[in-house]
Amino acid sequence: MAGPLEGLRIIEFAGIGPGPFCAMMLADHGAEVIRIDRANSDADGQEPARDILNRSRRSISLNLKDPRGIGLARELCAAADGVIEGFRPGVMERLGLGPDILRAANPRLVYGRMTGWGQDGPYAHAAGHDINYIAISGALHAVGRKDGRPVPPLNLVGDYGGGGMMLAFGMVAALLHAQRSGAGQVVDAAMSDGAAVLMTMMYSLRATGRWEDDRERNLIDGGTHFYDAYETADGKYISVGPVEPQFYRLLLDLIGVADDPAFSSQMDRSAWPAQKVRIAEVFRGKTRDEWCAILEGTDACFAPVLSLDEAPRHAHNRARGTFVDVGGTWHPAPAPRYSDTPSRPPRPLEHGAGVTEAVLAAIGVAPPALDELRRDGVVA
Repeated sequence: MAGPLEGLRIIEFAGIGPGPFCAMMLADHGAEVIRIDRANSDADGQEPARDILNRSRRSISLNLKDPRGIGLARELCAAADGVIEGFRPGVMERLGLGPDILRAANPRLVYGRMTGWGQDGPYAHAAGHDINYIAISGALHAVGRKDGRPVPPLNLVGDYGGGGMMLAFGMVAALLHAQRSGAGQVVDAAMSDGAAVLMTMMYSLRATGRWEDDRERNLIDGGTHFYDAYETADGKYISVGPVEPQFYRLLLDLIGVADDPAFSSQMDRSAWPAQKVRIAEVFRGKTRDEWCAILEGTDACFAPVLSLDEAPRHAHNRARGTFVDVGGTWHPAPAPRYSDTPSRPPRPLEHGAGVTEAVLAAIGVAPPALDELRRDGVVA
């Protein structure tokens, strides 16, 4: 099997970031995903195939400015279980590919919409990026050092966690509902909404008086000496996070400060700044590898901070197969994993004349008609 979503067909209208990530997640777990690129772009060149966000699916290129290209897209969607698009509100409607038209032809269709601000609201039609979407959710304010600016957490919180992953969950939920009821629906996934959902624990802690609104004043935002990253003697970094008292005591013992009175109280907030200075001095006393030899595999809640080049080669990641080599490029392997319906290994995006012919043949486009469409620039 290809994974637990085998048998589902999804049409992805090519975009950037969270839309392709959602499509990748569905493809990783067994769905057949057909990506529609624009025929008047370089989408049929080499770069899309090298972008690992595009993995494990097939791509065809259609001219969506030509009514025949729109017609082909509609036919593909009529034979699909789901659609993913990531344009601003109204764009797909102007193309004649909005949910009302597509669902009229295919009532079971789940129509997934990926935007930054959502389909409505004062910001709905404004441009933006991950940093903006997480800014209004409260997430950006919470990340960073107390004496500096907020720090963008890459684009993990908006684009991927709050965006693509949230849409993938919404698609699967709506597809399950469609299988039970026979009725599809529209999934409105806004990155600003998703980022807010990811902050649920912090809002809960805030509501119960256990989270301060200032940065670096809390248990897991770098405010404590026992939950942070520290520089080592060789200029590299390690991470520690023994929140539970038994793990905290073990860390103190292993790094040789169990008898230091400076660490007699773990949860005394007034002592955290001085404790952080002291523990930073301790960690600077050995190299990262030396600390790994002491702390790896213990309950001290420790891990080395690895670069993107180092992570695929770490012993734990190798043992788990967390990364896989696909044509000389490291890919994060599909996750999570299943006992009975394991996902296939990732494969590069498939595109080209043969793929186009096979995809369009499935909706009844014969070779002579395809040749004409190619001559007219409707199909790349």
